[in-house]
Amino acid sequence: MKTPADIAAEGNGYVSSAQATSEGIPRRLLAEAVASGELVRVGRGLYALPEVWEDELFIVQHRFARGTFSDETALYLHGLTDRAPFSLTMTFPRSYNAKSARGAGIVCRTCADDVLDLGACEVRTPYGNPVRAYNAERTLCDIVRGQGVINAQVVVPAMRAYAASRDRDPERLMGYARRLGVESKVRGYLEVLL
Repeated sequence: MKTPADIAAEGNGYVSSAQATSEGIPRRLLAEAVASGELVRVGRGLYALPEVWEDELFIVQHRFARGTFSDETALYLHGLTDRAPFSLTMTFPRSYNAKSARGAGIVCRTCADDVLDLGACEVRTPYGNPVRAYNAERTLCDIVRGQGVINAQVVVPAMRAYAASRDRDPERLMGYARRLGVESKVRGYLEVLL
């Protein structure tokens, strides 16, 4: 029978209580693994091997599973900026009570249910763990749409990086821009850069 540490070793150093349960491991064995120093509790229902570097993005995603990394955080995850975000940003359904996420220092955005999953995908953190984020095209639309004044120090370098990317999909970008109401703004950036 696998131990919680075995599952963590297979899972890039992390194991959740749900994973352990699905493998038929009683939860008390997780507590015993923590007591013996075999695992470290890094969040509610999430454990890591002691030698694993703490992956803040992965831990936050586990804690706030309804959220999707967005804005500057998603730009960073897609390599469209080299600046690590000062605060993590996540987008939640409008009906979600984000009080605990705000309390944890997360910048919380909300969005209409009909576009909530538009462009959502799985990406890897710098430590190689899977998290949910918006794809590059949706992220650029969100950044341009912004919360008031567009930060040119963020948008222009991100658009340049996107224009230089081999993975760019201008058709998808314009389709998202249409749905999100920023088509003319995005077109203005693309005409200059492409």
